[in-house]
Amino acid sequence: MNSSTSTPGNEALAPVAEHQRVFLWRDHASLWFSLGVGLLVMQMGAYLLPALSPAQALGAIVLGSCVGAGLLGWVAKLGCDSGLASAGLMHSVYGRRFAQLPIVLNIVQLLGWGTFELVIMRDATLALGRQSGGMAASYWPWVVTLLWGGVILLLMSGSMVQLVRRIISRVALPLVILSLLWLSWQFVGMAQTQGFAPLWNRAGDGSMGMLSAVDLVIAMPISWLPLVADYARHGKNGKSALTGTWTGFALANIWCYSLGVLVALTLPSQDLVTALLLAQGGLIALSLVLIDEVDNAYGDAYSASMSAHSVLPRWSIRRWGLLIATVCTLLALVLPMHSLEPFLLILSSCFVPLFGVVLGRLSFGANAQELMHKAPPVRWDAVTLWLLGIACYHLMPYLSQAMGSALPTLIITFVLAALTRQRQTAQVQAARA
Repeated sequence: MNSSTSTPGNEALAPVAEHQRVFLWRDHASLWFSLGVGLLVMQMGAYLLPALSPAQALGAIVLGSCVGAGLLGWVAKLGCDSGLASAGLMHSVYGRRFAQLPIVLNIVQLLGWGTFELVIMRDATLALGRQSGGMAASYWPWVVTLLWGGVILLLMSGSMVQLVRRIISRVALPLVILSLLWLSWQFVGMAQTQGFAPLWNRAGDGSMGMLSAVDLVIAMPISWLPLVADYARHGKNGKSALTGTWTGFALANIWCYSLGVLVALTLPSQDLVTALLLAQGGLIALSLVLIDEVDNAYGDAYSASMSAHSVLPRWSIRRWGLLIATVCTLLALVLPMHSLEPFLLILSSCFVPLFGVVLGRLSFGANAQELMHKAPPVRWDAVTLWLLGIACYHLMPYLSQAMGSALPTLIITFVLAALTRQRQTAQVQAARA
């Protein structure tokens, strides 16, 4: 069989050995809480106003976060139970040749999001520096971009497992929690000064429905679906991977979206970074949140390197990671990333139905390792469901503006994939015979 599945040394398509699985519940929870915190998440929360009332926004945030993080945890369980990375799960479901298409799409989107994270980090650093009276010269954007790119390169040269267990769990997580607590305290104080009751009772203008708002909230956890198995495969058991990932990301998503809403309520005309700086102690708190953005960029680069390694295993994950971090840094220097954000969101829409099919095919006791090793070049039924799901995602706004796209598409592809699992089982049995 001429496929990357049988290539020796392909770490992305080989299950992690039992003795190498070290992540406990707290490792999953701390990693995904840290990855769930970000300036972009807060900005997305601010977008919910003035379309919704604060009470409606909070309801959408809680519902969307719990559902989205639950899906994230579900895929984490699949990765942990099988020991496979996302690339391995895609091979299991879509076939060993066709899987390379979504894997390459994933690399492209991760290059884009990794670059976007560096741009966010650069812009926030410049805002902090200029608030302090420095970084006014025209060369500073270049210097800051190269600085943050160098940090990602340094992290990519080390061990992902050690980064999660020693740096994120023990150092970064407590600091970012303290910064979020401080910012929340400050903006709650501002709301009370302005009159909390009038702010809370402010009506929305109706330009966004509740389900569309849930769709916006669920977008953040869903954007991590192609990455979660790359980390969860190092967990000791599937239950802790599911509950730790679910709990950590849901709490972070609820907190950051809600903080964005609170900022928009109290300082509606301000840019988010500027508004955070206006809080007492905001300079220090924002600096800590900015440092926490590093793990988001690292997460994109690491998973992109894992996917690239699955396609070309002759290059190690570390070597791919260094190359991808370098490319992201160079792209951040030259591309107008803020104008490319809609393209990245469109590309991300491919992964909603992709993982709807993955969940439908690999849940409820399916043996992902056996499915991967016995996979034909193409599983046409799964491919067809994915393509139909992409079409559904983009047609939903024309059918109903109120329903959103992500959740209906996930439900439809999951149900259809689960109902057609017998065909997949028959293919495996035929290959075994």
